Amino acid sequence: MPSWLSALVSAFDLAAPYALLLLAAPFVFARLMPAEREGTSGALRVPPSLIGGADRGESLIARGRRRIWLVWTLWAALVVALSGPRLVLSANALPASGREIILTLDLSGSMERRDFSLDGETVSRLAAVKRVGAGFIRRRAGDRIGLVAFADQAYVAAAPTFDTASVARTLEEATIGLVGRSTGIGDGLGLALKRLAPAQIASADGDGPPPASDKVVVLLSDGANNAGQTSPKDVAALAKELGVRVYTIALGPIDMANNPDNEQDVVDVDTLRDMAEVSGGRAFRVKTTDDLNAVADSIDQLEGGRAQAPPVPLRRDLWPWPAALALLCACGLLAVRRDA
Repeated sequence: MPSWLSALVSAFDLAAPYALLLLAAPFVFARLMPAEREGTSGALRVPPSLIGGADRGESLIARGRRRIWLVWTLWAALVVALSGPRLVLSANALPASGREIILTLDLSGSMERRDFSLDGETVSRLAAVKRVGAGFIRRRAGDRIGLVAFADQAYVAAAPTFDTASVARTLEEATIGLVGRSTGIGDGLGLALKRLAPAQIASADGDGPPPASDKVVVLLSDGANNAGQTSPKDVAALAKELGVRVYTIALGPIDMANNPDNEQDVVDVDTLRDMAEVSGGRAFRVKTTDDLNAVADSIDQLEGGRAQAPPVPLRRDLWPWPAALALLCACGLLAVRRDA
């Protein structure tokens, strides 16, 4: 037997196999029905002269046989359709870790600065983050990924979902200026925590469920906290209570500790490092696109441990085919009766 045929046979299944017992129903009924007494058939003798031109090359016996074949084929097709034939195929397993990750992105005005490079061209910081971040998100198939953006205010750009492709597209479509041009780091992290574990946050006094260690926030900023209602370090302490790891990425070639020209809106590396340490995460420093790629790979490895999820059976129903055959047989019976 060819391999493809063997695979097809092994995948074949019936949803209701006992329905095939109905194939014998006509024989059982014929056996149980009382025999017809002689002289009660109601047959009518017709002179041959009246039916001689009706056949036109086809005998009545042949037509009767064809009718019998159509009736039996109709009944068999209906029974097979009722049994629910189908193919049971295994879906490709996705890597799964059970993690929930929210990428928290700074969309302040400083992200428009063109001091990064892509494919040999100078681009804005946001363009580099879109390219690297979208690739990171797509690699996390099997995890629930969300996207939070912050500036003057914070908002959920994409709720946590297993549809990593849609979250990556949302990141690629992000623009600056939707919620201001300042930097509210604390509010951005706070909203991410709220979407990750609303039940725990509501009962942060210790009466709620134990913190989960599979929840992660990746926070990227190129400035200092100068907007919002919350302190970044206080929110990082709350993340520790909830068991949420925070990875911070300080973006930009210049920071507050190394700013000879006293430029405005430079990254606050110290605050971001303290936030990561308080929450039990890790802080990263990024000055170039290569650094950003290396950080994405590092976080991907730190949050690895993904295993193949159990395959999910996919069932493809085949009953419409015998049902269509039964319909064709019914049409054939009507045509034979019309010609009779």
